[in-house]
Amino acid sequence: MASPSNVSRPAPSQEPTLIRRARAHANRIAVVAPEGDLTYGDLLRASRGVGEQLSASVLGPGAVGETPIDRGVRDLVEARIAYLVPPGLQHVAVQWGIWRAGGVGVPLATSHPPPELAHVLDDAEPAAVVVHSSLADRIVPLAQERGLPVLDSDVLCSEPIFDGSAGAPSLPDVAGARRALMIYTSGTTGRAKGVVTTHVQLDAQVTSLVDAWEWSAADHILLVLPLHHVHGIINVVTCALWSGACCQMMPRFDASETWERFARGDITLFMAVPTVYVRLIQAWEAAGREDRERWSEGAGAMRLMVSGSAALPVGVFERWQQLTGHVLLERYGMTEIGMGLSNPLRGERRPGLVGRPLPGVEVRRVDDGGEVMLEPATPGELEVRGPGVFSEYWRRPEETVAAFRDGWFRTGDVAVVEDGYYRLLGRISVDIVKTRGYKVSTLQIEETLREHQTVADCAVVGVPDSELGERLCGVVVPARDTTVDVDAVIAWAGDRLAPYKVPGELRIVDDLPRNSMGKVQKRAVKDLFAPEDTR
Repeated sequence: MASPSNVSRPAPSQEPTLIRRARAHANRIAVVAPEGDLTYGDLLRASRGVGEQLSASVLGPGAVGETPIDRGVRDLVEARIAYLVPPGLQHVAVQWGIWRAGGVGVPLATSHPPPELAHVLDDAEPAAVVVHSSLADRIVPLAQERGLPVLDSDVLCSEPIFDGSAGAPSLPDVAGARRALMIYTSGTTGRAKGVVTTHVQLDAQVTSLVDAWEWSAADHILLVLPLHHVHGIINVVTCALWSGACCQMMPRFDASETWERFARGDITLFMAVPTVYVRLIQAWEAAGREDRERWSEGAGAMRLMVSGSAALPVGVFERWQQLTGHVLLERYGMTEIGMGLSNPLRGERRPGLVGRPLPGVEVRRVDDGGEVMLEPATPGELEVRGPGVFSEYWRRPEETVAAFRDGWFRTGDVAVVEDGYYRLLGRISVDIVKTRGYKVSTLQIEETLREHQTVADCAVVGVPDSELGERLCGVVVPARDTTVDVDAVIAWAGDRLAPYKVPGELRIVDDLPRNSMGKVQKRAVKDLFAPEDTR
């Protein structure tokens, strides 16, 4: 990490609120990871070094013979910086360094295959790509094909370019209205879109959760979620570091290791998707009596456990309470809004319901014509308004305009209200599936499958699943004079799609079911995968 001298230079007059708040916790542990522990002071120094080097590298060497100190650290002015760095010390330092230099962070998924990463690079057009050495083979060839500078996170986080002397420059002012983060998510068009939020919007998302869930510097949270998704980035890491709390990062989720961390007794919060809770339950049930007792006792001592990103099955809700004594707090959110609804921290948490609007968030339900619905039992589309709602879909002005109605974001989710609590009924579009905590476009998956030489046409649907929320299943029509090997097609798709987008089951059909207008009837496709006694 960067040398301690870097922290002594004066701060800009305007910098991200998260950075300002960190200065009050300089001696506290911010991040615990396999590489070691990082205090808030360490993080400030390391991120400053990252910001300085990004500025010097991305903006070029300047005049011949000119040193970085001669020209000063220059403002990235909302340049997009993509980064492929696993959870750990370097991930946070790189993210903060991008923000402190005035750039826009574009986190890349460590689980995504090259075609998915290539789409983000082509769409975001970043000024540079930061990569951890362990992941270089995933992204370096793609960056080189596009002429993008590649920066090593090991170097950025360990070799400061300024010596801390009085003549060293300060980082630029970064106003709250600047773009800060671009998270890619799937939309109804079938291709991932960049959801852009500003520093002020991120602040609003975080303060809403810190207030509602009563975060404090005494908290210690365990991260098992990926860091290209709002759940991990905002709900876990940023809320923890905003509060002066400690965030422990596991390199990957392992159910037994997670239980062992619970058993140590120092974790106070845990947040995960329903699939993680299912796997934790399975690990507990497979363990011996002594481990079960230790694990349950450790989990029971925590103050809060949260589930989100997909509907939590009632059976999982009830079983988790039996094992740990915890009533899981279910909430609702989207990349575009952060979190919008939550069951209460103090009060009744109802299984199958996602609670009430969070602080600072307004929610309404409308009918097909956009008229506000007052009857709670009548299904209506959720619309959300508040200071945390995103700014734009990157370079998609028409889609951005279409996503709002009179200043309200149109979520595309249908809900009813039961005794003041919201219950989600599903998506308006059958082409959007929520699986493993991710919102996935079946249109994109279908486009990919059709590229296989043996597939003439196909249709993909989401089928209810107690562990995954929905599992992806599909039917394929063979190309003329070919034979489809469904296992081979699934494996082929795995090389081109993110793991959670790969169908778990494919069946061969002669033709797709269509209506009189030629539209595929996906309800009929779903019925093919329903249990025989329900068909």
